[in-house]
Amino acid sequence: QVQLAESGGGLVQAGGSLRLSCAASGRTFSSYAYAMGWFRQAPGKEREFVAGIRWSEGNTHYADPVKGRFTISRDHAKNTVYLQMNSLKPDDTAVYYCAAGPYLLLHPSAYTYWGQGTQVTVSS
Repeated sequence: QVQLAESGGGLVQAGGSLRLSCAASGRTFSSYAYAMGWFRQAPGKEREFVAGIRWSEGNTHYADPVKGRFTISRDHAKNTVYLQMNSLKPDDTAVYYCAAGPYLLLHPSAYTYWGQGTQVTVSS
């Protein structure tokens, strides 16, 4: 089993920045070449892919709306994945979830483990 815990959400003005963290515990990621993804879900909308990273190689992928503004990274020693969010917009308002799965894919169904989510609210 893998446990994921997000933190770092909050209220920020448009143009501001936040850094989300996702601390993982349980199984050893490097042994299973897990991919880690950040997703978000706004009220009345489907959960959507934001960014993902391969735990071992560090390959990354971003959704078009966040390219150039968000950066995903990981710290092996801390078993933690980060999402640095800059130039935030009101449209970025959502609950942000981290997830772990065997492949770096865009659909939520590809991910096995999920955190509880953290709220990000961007005011205009």
